[in-house]
Amino acid sequence: MTSSASLGRDGFLVEQLSEDAGFFYRGARLLEQGRSEWQDYEVWDTPVFGRLFRLDGCFMTSERDEFYYHENLIQVPATAHAGVRRALIVGGGDGGSAEELLKCPTIEQVVIAELDEKVVDISRRHLQAVHHGALDDPRVDIRIGDGMKYVNEDGPAAGDRYDLIVLDLTDPVGPAEALYSADFFRACRGLLAEGGALSLHIGPPVFQPERVRELVRRLREVFAVVRPYFLYIPLYGSLWGLATASDTLDPQSVPAAEIDRRIATRRIGRLQHYNGAVHQAQFALPNHLRALLA
Repeated sequence: MTSSASLGRDGFLVEQLSEDAGFFYRGARLLEQGRSEWQDYEVWDTPVFGRLFRLDGCFMTSERDEFYYHENLIQVPATAHAGVRRALIVGGGDGGSAEELLKCPTIEQVVIAELDEKVVDISRRHLQAVHHGALDDPRVDIRIGDGMKYVNEDGPAAGDRYDLIVLDLTDPVGPAEALYSADFFRACRGLLAEGGALSLHIGPPVFQPERVRELVRRLREVFAVVRPYFLYIPLYGSLWGLATASDTLDPQSVPAAEIDRRIATRRIGRLQHYNGAVHQAQFALPNHLRALLA
């Protein structure tokens, strides 16, 4: 989920993080590729990550490291919340975010607003280790169509309100660019229930600092409480930024011991990365990130 990727002439899967930096993986075997109505797609089997999914040449998710970002994208705001009942995922057709939300004992409905039906199809056939059957759970409502239209028109018209809205999207270029605008963040805010929060990717601060700074600025323009946090994501080859935004919910204010207590009492299982200490540690920004986001 970075800038661009290609299959190098020596059989390497190559991804650029910026014009001057990138990384590669070797030994990939192509399982499926094609073009949907919206984008190019590829599924690879790799020695390091198992099955790996790319859209428009960018790494999206893999079997063996998806927990780094899905757990933290979802559990940071969800565990801080008193009890998420309804959630909206814009994008997220691989089902990984939905699977994390289904771990919450209070969850009643997860709506996935996915533009590209082919992403859901590929995930059902190739990425079971990412979604663990979540795409076919009766609590999950998959709505194929324009997420912007749903947030701006269909959701408000239906009176929908959500405890958590997750933007699990491709990079903020091309079709997804408008979904990272302040206007779209404002529309998401209008669909949040009292105490609700928005959660999203903000990108690699080392290689795309201006993008990270600008996304945080836009969030602060709309929400009273904006908490960026950072972790290393192997598939993305870099330190990576996520953020929560809310008018009231502040995940940083929840102590590590309380996070661990909630994980235990809510019986949130199959966590490979997230715990109370990690929850708090990710908000501890080194000085260069403090300066970037000041």
